[in-house]
Amino acid sequence: MPYPTEILRQHAIAFFQAGVAAADPYLAVMRVLMADGEHLQLRLDLADAAKPRTGNWPRIHLIAFGKAARAMAAAARDTIPLHRLVGRGIAVTNYDNASNLENIDVIGAGHPLPDTEGLRAAKIIAERARNAQHGDLVLVLVSGGGSALLPAPADVLTLEEKIATTDLLLACGASINQINCVRRHLSRLKGGGLARLAAPADLHALILSDVIGDDVSAIASGPTVPDDTTFSDAIAVLQSYKVWEQVPNTVQAYLKQGAQGLQPDTPKSGDAIFENTSYTLIGSNTISVDAVVSAAKQDFHVELYSKHLRGEARLAAEKLAIYAKNLLTKGITQPTAIIAGGETTVTLSGNGKGGRNQEMALAFALAAQQHGLTSEWSFLSGGTDGRDGPTDAAGGIVDSGTLLRIRQTGLDPLAMLNHNDAYPALKAANDLLMTGATGTNVADLQILLLSPNNE
Repeated sequence: MPYPTEILRQHAIAFFQAGVAAADPYLAVMRVLMADGEHLQLRLDLADAAKPRTGNWPRIHLIAFGKAARAMAAAARDTIPLHRLVGRGIAVTNYDNASNLENIDVIGAGHPLPDTEGLRAAKIIAERARNAQHGDLVLVLVSGGGSALLPAPADVLTLEEKIATTDLLLACGASINQINCVRRHLSRLKGGGLARLAAPADLHALILSDVIGDDVSAIASGPTVPDDTTFSDAIAVLQSYKVWEQVPNTVQAYLKQGAQGLQPDTPKSGDAIFENTSYTLIGSNTISVDAVVSAAKQDFHVELYSKHLRGEARLAAEKLAIYAKNLLTKGITQPTAIIAGGETTVTLSGNGKGGRNQEMALAFALAAQQHGLTSEWSFLSGGTDGRDGPTDAAGGIVDSGTLLRIRQTGLDPLAMLNHNDAYPALKAANDLLMTGATGTNVADLQILLLSPNNE
């Protein structure tokens, strides 16, 4: 039975919410952290409950950072016997998610660009890690956004210089892995730096992944795991996007010194500091995509389009529109959901307002018109953190009437897309996806719902 557009939109939002719920950080921690009498158990693998890491640690240092830090810290606090915790825990998160928490110092900091509050928080965390002793456990709760929220520039660099470098990378379309490669080599905490400070104490990280493919060295720039990239790799990223000459001179000089062996590189695999460290991956985009698929299967035929959606947002949108067009050409007899998860990029050509999900939504509406999607459809692209770029929207949700609604307000949707100005375009159509901060972050979800033609 065909669904009208409004019903498709309602379903798309409900499926997105199912994906966000699957990344609930409080429950994710509770699944792997258990107190058994005098022992603490840390499950190492979600798929295998056997052989957890177990210890009778008399002193536990609780450190959390990322967009899900507050909820993750609350779960750990509610599990660990209070007398085992060394002082108050610390949770560094974005301002939207920062609120008081008993026995936890919650610090709000800047994201996606670092700020002085994040710098202050990084210094506190570095000091706490240094104070950990042999036989202690440093329990580190890591979630997406941690790279920006916890800036700790190398001693010879300023926060402003690091911000300027990050800004260049965000604007040129570099991938999150490439951005983090550079960040790691400008930082004292990233790329295993936190583990180096905490040694010789035991360390375990519970990691909520916002990185497609779940490379733990890329999540929050891998502060507790080895980093096998080099200073030369960081230089190559900046040169490949032709922004090397725009990078502050002090950053250039520092990276060159590192490449020459004159600055200490990040700790590599096999380094002795990692002998007492371990981690558990407790949530990811893949888990959330699977939850969306499960929710959609109740009423829709499901096509899993991609679990690793990457590339330029507008190009990814057009490829998806063509895929949908081919499905419709072959003929669908029941409502169909096309599901994807990942993290696209945007290369800025204008100075408008928006984010990669809003850009993808607007681009899809234009591509759907260009390629002639004839059925009723609705497309949602949203960030699971509820914040798409530097805006208050999670993304966008569009349908076959979106472009008309935009044009009726006197705006040109194509011109606005070319100016990276998706936010006001979608706002004019009442097509912004507004969820508020969700308290988690496992990258993005895309949901395209198609209704069979009435022919």
